[in-house]
Amino acid sequence: MKLRYTDRAKDDVDLAFAWYERQRRGLGFEFLDCVEAALQNIIEYPEMYQIRYSFFRGCPIRRFPFSIFYTIEGNEIIVHSVFDNRQDPKRLP
Repeated sequence: MKLRYTDRAKDDVDLAFAWYERQRRGLGFEFLDCVEAALQNIIEYPEMYQIRYSFFRGCPIRRFPFSIFYTIEGNEIIVHSVFDNRQDPKRLP
């Protein structure tokens, strides 16, 4: 399946990466590694994760308090948000 990010999801990843890098050098890259591992699971088993909000499926990211919210549309997986679970749930995609 093809993977596509929305602009919001790209911004989410960029902001989280920058914040973690400010906390400790290299931590942002560890975050990206965990995001990549979650995305590989999503690509391999896109329907494995339950619908958690509206029609968005949610995949928790190991080690970090984030979830990837995505939809399956045809042969494409669209990542709508890499959501910080500590945020107000009203900000979900």
